[in-house]
Amino acid sequence: MDTPPAAETLPPELPPDDERIEQTEEFRGLRRAFRGFAFPVTAGFVLWYLLYALLSVYAPSFMATKLFGHINLALVLGLLQFASTFAIAAWYARYADRRLDPAAAAIRAQYGSTNLVAPREAGE
Repeated sequence: MDTPPAAETLPPELPPDDERIEQTEEFRGLRRAFRGFAFPVTAGFVLWYLLYALLSVYAPSFMATKLFGHINLALVLGLLQFASTFAIAAWYARYADRRLDPAAAAIRAQYGSTNLVAPREAGE
């Protein structure tokens, strides 16, 4: 009957792959790049939305200002909310293509992609 070796003879256990990768400078740089984009843009969009909501509640006569025909300022600002959402999504996609995706691909290449999720290829 085999007995397990004593605890002091066992080699130290390595942390899982994801924990080792999270501790690297490359991964920290990738997180900084993501946060450097996502946090300010999110804060700006939330402030823009709150401005719209506050103007709607506290300045209804200002929001009712006719711009042309039956189109008032509230309608234009509301539509700009949608436009800014799509613009931010396109901006992020371009930013990710240029700054985030190459860094993530380098990390995947360096540490192997066996346990890491790779982006799906076109046509899959």
